[in-house]
Formats: sequence, structure tokens, C-alpha cells
Amino acid sequence: MSTLPPSSRRTRPAIAWIGLGIMGSPMSENLVKAGYDVTGFTLEQEKLDRLAAAGGTAAPSIAEAVRHADVVITMVPASPQVEAIAYGPDGILENAKPGALLIDMSSITPQTSVDLAEAARDKGVRVLDAPVSGGEAGAVEAVLSIMVGGEQADFDFAKPIFEALGRTVVLCGPHGSGQTVKAANQLIVAVNIQACAEAVVFLEKSGVDLAAALDVLGGGLAGSTVLARKKGNFLDRDFRPGFRIDLHHKDMGIVTDAARNVGAALPVGAVVAQLVASLRAQGDGGLDHSALLRAVERLSGARV
Repeated sequence: MSTLPPSSRRTRPAIAWIGLGIMGSPMSENLVKAGYDVTGFTLEQEKLDRLAAAGGTAAPSIAEAVRHADVVITMVPASPQVEAIAYGPDGILENAKPGALLIDMSSITPQTSVDLAEAARDKGVRVLDAPVSGGEAGAVEAVLSIMVGGEQADFDFAKPIFEALGRTVVLCGPHGSGQTVKAANQLIVAVNIQACAEAVVFLEKSGVDLAAALDVLGGGLAGSTVLARKKGNFLDRDFRPGFRIDLHHKDMGIVTDAARNVGAALPVGAVVAQLVASLRAQGDGGLDHSALLRAVERLSGARV
């Protein structure tokens, strides 16, 4: 429950949260802790119960969740899901009040964000695209990086909300810009994980103390947030999903398609995109993206 008095809560915008998955649940709970009234909707009853237990309110439908909200935040897997919850008679745009701000924090194509902003404008609804980076741990700890596309005034209005969810919050440009930066982020993360996975296999096959090696690598130029966050996954072969291969496969499709549209060559990214796709095809799509290690092990002769 919030530690703020009721009078402080009333001065803050009422929030509807649509999508209570691995990221959405802890993020919505952090807004409750920060003193916001949060009404949530998702398809899984246990996730609604979790929000209610944290001090939020469960709604029976999207329409009921958004009807009185000043801000509607969405966090769903991909463009089709965003379109499904935004459009149609039971969707956000038909049921949100005029002047409401829709903040889509999903990772989707830049064009989907642009189209959503245009459709929302006709309904009197403002829009920001605001995808995040940091994974489940970043969501739980409220230290996400949030990259935003949209109007400056809307960003300024939403900034206190973003600051309850993340540590780095940046307006990157007009509608779709947040998604473009997120696509670049996912490119860097995938290539970084792949490089770390290859290093792990190389080190182990060379008979080096892996834990010691990763410690020293983490302290030098090879160090990265990816290595720091995923070191335990590599050492323990713990691939419980923080960010699933299935989702990173979707994101690599977004970045390769967007790069093709603007004429940017991604030679290394294209290779890693294929490695992510192959891992998914081998049945590992539900694992954490650190499971790229399994792909390298298979290529190196191991049976995993």
C-alpha cells in the first residue's frame, strides 16, 4: 500500500494499467507504492488478485479500467496485442475519456506507435510511446530505462509517473521515436548476450575458472550491464524467463525490418537474429534470452 496520505493520492492522476505480465505486474505495483490509484486489467485472474493484494483495484474489462482514468498505461507483448486492446468498441480509444493520456510501454514497431497516435488524436486522446529496458529485475527495482516518443507537454505531464518506474527517462523525439530507440537497445542487448555466451563456452572449454574469469572481465572494458545482470544465469545455467527468447525474437524482427526501411545495414545483428530464431525453433522460446548460451553450446558439440 502507498505510504502517502489520501490527500496526496487525490492530487495525482488516476491510472489504468492494461497488461500485468512479468514486467507489468511489478511496474503497476511500484506506482501503487508511489501513491497512485491504479486500476488494472489483464486476462489472468491471479494477476488481478496480485494487483489487488498490492493495493490496486482489479477491473472486469478494459472499458471499466479506463473509463475514469486520467492516464492509461499498456504493457503487452507485441503490436497485435496493442492493436487488440486499443481499437474496437471494447478497446481503450472508444472508452477512455477525452483528454486522457495513453502511454504504451510495450515494445512494438515504430509504425504501430505512429498509427496509434494518429487514431487516438481523432478521439481526443493523447499518446506517448514509452518502451523500457532493464528486464524483470529493473521493473521490480524501479530502475528501468524509459525511452519516450511524443509531445514535450505530454512527456512533462507523465514524467513523475516515469520516475516512479525507472532511473533513466528520456524524450527521444516524436511519436515512434521511443520504439526506434528500443529497437536499437534490443539489437545491442542481443549482440552483447551472444558475445558473452561465446566467451563463456570458450572459457569453459579452455579449462579456466569461469566465475573468476567473468569477475575480471566485468571489471574491464568488456564489462557491461548485460554481463553483470546475466552472469548468474551463465554460471548456474538458470534460464528462467526474465525476458523470453520469444519476445527477443519479435524485437529482432522489429529492428531488422526498421533498419531495412531506412537503409541501415546490420550485418552482425542479422546473424544474431538468426541465432535467436534458431534457438526458438529448437523449443527454447520460453527461456530467458541468456539461453543463447545453449545455442553456442550446441554449435560447439554439447548436447543440451
